[in-house]
Amino acid sequence: MWSPECECVVGEDGEDGEASYRVGHELVDEFLEFIAARARPNTVKAYAHDLKIFFAIVAKEPAEVTSRDVLGFVTQQRRGRAGAENVVRITDGSAGLSAATIKRRLAAVSALYGYLVVRGDAGVSSNPVPRGLPTRQRRRNGPKVVPLVRGVRRLPRILGPADVDRLLGALRTDRDRAIVQAMLLAGLRRCEVLGLRLEDLRLGEWRVFVADGKGGHERVVPMSTTFFTTVAAYLNSERPADASTDRVFVALKGPTRGGPLSASGLDEVMTAARGRAGLSGGTCHELRHTCFTRLREAGMAIEALQTLAGHRSIESTRIYLHLGADWLADEYWRAAAAIETPPAVEVTR
Repeated sequence: MWSPECECVVGEDGEDGEASYRVGHELVDEFLEFIAARARPNTVKAYAHDLKIFFAIVAKEPAEVTSRDVLGFVTQQRRGRAGAENVVRITDGSAGLSAATIKRRLAAVSALYGYLVVRGDAGVSSNPVPRGLPTRQRRRNGPKVVPLVRGVRRLPRILGPADVDRLLGALRTDRDRAIVQAMLLAGLRRCEVLGLRLEDLRLGEWRVFVADGKGGHERVVPMSTTFFTTVAAYLNSERPADASTDRVFVALKGPTRGGPLSASGLDEVMTAARGRAGLSGGTCHELRHTCFTRLREAGMAIEALQTLAGHRSIESTRIYLHLGADWLADEYWRAAAAIETPPAVEVTR
């Protein structure tokens, strides 16, 4: 039976050494075990966290949940925290959680119920998560619906050239500079950089092989020679000779010295560097955004950018069509000057 006292999400070592996640309810835990074979560990962890929150708030067995409960959950998530009723987000003027977070939690709930419906033995015959709310306007192929949670489309945050120089100057090791260059010069994700193995560095081709991309997809990425110069300096003078892993980037000190550099370890490095540089931005993902924005500004085709980024859909890449204000202004004034120039008048004799 589900109850608010169900244990918290716990990561445990599975038989293959990977973490497994449980929330203390048989059906939900079996779902998490099922998707563990199809999704990345971080996805499973996020599903476990989101499902625990959903059922802790709804406080019903999975078979008892209705669409009304789901709508009530959305309303509850949109409210501000108790005691913070007057606090709103500057970005959209709303209280409570962001639209992206609520949509992610609804996706986890919907995935669970899709699984339970297919199973056929959980007392669930339909998915209680509505696809949207119907409107009066009708379309030829059926009624039009609006999403339960309307997202806010934001342009990617990027670093200017001066901020990039300040960040690079605040890094203290060649290891850290190589990591940042991999994000700035080729747009690698944090997990992709940390997952690089020594054999993935293709020096003769000036490329790196990304074996652990988002969704488990592999790709070969061209990489600037600047990165290879920096990573060579790191391998020659900083990486411990007795490192216990074939991962390129390892911890350089402490009890984990020589072991793979962790995501939390890299976050500590980046936080400290941003502090020394006096920057409020400069996260790993913002470095990736900066790379793609600059490449697009330089004229790189959107299809090539999609391949470099490892995006499955080009819709994910189209955000980089909306570029920095300076680039847009320059393009506008160049075109405006062309259309405002009066045509030459032919003089007939």
